[in-house]
Amino acid sequence: MSRAEQELLSRTALGVFRLNGQFLAVSEKLAAPAGLTAAWWQVLGAVLHQPLPVAGIARAMGITRQSVQRIADLLVDKGLAAYEPNPAHRRAKLLTPTDAGREAIARLAPGHAELARQLAQELGAQEFAQTVAVLERLSKALESVAAAE
Repeated sequence: MSRAEQELLSRTALGVFRLNGQFLAVSEKLAAPAGLTAAWWQVLGAVLHQPLPVAGIARAMGITRQSVQRIADLLVDKGLAAYEPNPAHRRAKLLTPTDAGREAIARLAPGHAELARQLAQELGAQEFAQTVAVLERLSKALESVAAAE
């Protein structure tokens, strides 16, 4: 690896760490009025379209299974999610949002839409789309590199 490549990797990592912190801060502000935290929103969001086992949520979100399990149990205790049987695996139940969980996520929509509008205005629609594409490519590249090790 050349010195220039190392510098690019360092700058990328630091930029992503900063971006993660910024997204977490914004997400906490958006989630609070709906009675959620950013972490609760993340886990509920992962199962909005289809129920998933905790391990599947962890893989999709790039976080540990243990942290997803803790959050999933809290969401179930608060009535925002429920466990249902998993036909593919007897012990790994599926997490699914309840009506209350879906309603909480729906309350986030206006703030989410406004943030999306502001970012599109700041970046421009085309650059916003390019940013998403680059981040998705970077994620796939990291998955590929990690799998090769």
